Amino acid sequence: MFFIDRWIEILSIIRKNKLRTLLTGFSVTWGIFMLIILLGSGKGLENGVHDQFASSAVNTLWVWGGETSLPYKGLKPGRDISFRNADYDQIKSSVTGVEYISGRMFVWGSNTISYKTEYGDFDIRSVHPDYGIIEKLSMSQGRFINDNDIAENRKVAVIGMAVKEALIKQEEAIGKYINIRGIPFLVVGVFTDDDGRQDNQRAVYLPISTAQKALATIDRINTLAVTVASNDVSDSKRMEDEIRKDIAERHVFDEKDKNAMFIWNAVEEFKQFQDLFAAIRLFIWIIGVGTIVAGIVGVSNIMMISVKERTREIGIRKSLGATPRSIVSMIMQEALLITGLSGYIGLVLGIGVLELVNPYLQSEFFRNPEADLRVAISALVVLVIAGMLAGFVPARRAAAIKPVDALKEE
Repeated sequence: MFFIDRWIEILSIIRKNKLRTLLTGFSVTWGIFMLIILLGSGKGLENGVHDQFASSAVNTLWVWGGETSLPYKGLKPGRDISFRNADYDQIKSSVTGVEYISGRMFVWGSNTISYKTEYGDFDIRSVHPDYGIIEKLSMSQGRFINDNDIAENRKVAVIGMAVKEALIKQEEAIGKYINIRGIPFLVVGVFTDDDGRQDNQRAVYLPISTAQKALATIDRINTLAVTVASNDVSDSKRMEDEIRKDIAERHVFDEKDKNAMFIWNAVEEFKQFQDLFAAIRLFIWIIGVGTIVAGIVGVSNIMMISVKERTREIGIRKSLGATPRSIVSMIMQEALLITGLSGYIGLVLGIGVLELVNPYLQSEFFRNPEADLRVAISALVVLVIAGMLAGFVPARRAAAIKPVDALKEE
């Protein structure tokens, strides 16, 4: 009964000062609300950037040739640098730290592929076996290209799910022959892409050796993809320098000529984004916590005013036998109610707004803004503890009031 009477008394005090309590509670609600919104927005940006890297391994070096812009060893600038199979073999065997490596050659011209009476225009990509791992392809049926396919120049194909649905439809795809430029290719696998991109699922993968001989009739590799085993930025930079030096020697151009060959270091760029979002998260917490602290200071000031206004009441309570502990408990419970209830409202409103706007805020670099529930609950718990501490100082002051002095207070 005492516990219930105490809360009834606290609610009665709050009702007497509705506007003051409302404004104080609003500052706390706004602080936790803004923290949740900022955390959710930061997560949305982070999700968007991660999606940009989701289509391939984040520890990949992408290498492709360009055009020389500097004269070198008597050779004029303006020479095209095109990779060959020997470049792939050399990098695979000589560069330390290589985890996976694949060449990629595009098949230009007509990409019409047929099966029986069905036709379609699809993206034809010729690659090495490691490419399936680098591009994070998930095999739903069969297998990806293997080393024997490369060595024996097999006419096999791995098709995306969209290709299977367009050409082979409900039939079993494995073991069927699709027609590419008049040449039958045996379907040995059907894949789906981990990030669900339709452009990937409309692709057909062929062994690069087969495509070079049967479709392109040229020893050519457009792009080399090399993954860094250590995932370390410094290691990726070392491998980048080794690859550039090796290719420059083989194709006779100045390794300082940045236009002769290009390397996109996904390891370095991904680390830069990670550092950026770590800084953004720190900034968000500084702003959010600062806003909450301002609200807590407001609660503490209001409780100080409340204690000042109730000096006579507290003196009467103490003269009738109220202990300092009961006085401290009463003041702290009031502070706890204001901060706890206000913080909970801010938490619910913040999560509710994120859920409400989530379907409408989906773009290339901003996806699924959401606040980590564990972080949100932890913030609320910290807020409640801070609220109790905010009421502690005024409570100690109230407990220290002498009944005689309190009764003299006007």
